[in-house]
Amino acid sequence: MNIQAMMKQAQKMQKDMMNSKNEIDNMTFEGKSSLVTVEMKGTKEITKVSIDAEVIEKDEIEMLEDMILVAVNEASKKVDKETEEKLGKYTQRMPGLF
Repeated sequence: MNIQAMMKQAQKMQKDMMNSKNEIDNMTFEGKSSLVTVEMKGTKEITKVSIDAEVIEKDEIEMLEDMILVAVNEASKKVDKETEEKLGKYTQRMPGLF
């Protein structure tokens, strides 16, 4: 394989990677924890936090904070999983790229 063909292949792979990354960035991921639901973009920007206020009482604020933490972390893990599934094929030889 000549160098020009290799460069063309590398450019195509880079374009495919960026398309996959953009697709993930525009997706919405949801994390749930009992009374709390969190929505997050693929960029890990939180776009929505929903709390089932009918069930929560004032003395349960600490528990609610823990549930928000769990829901945010779950959504974040979903972003990581989707990123690995879509971009892992490109980054197998380049750990830590995304």
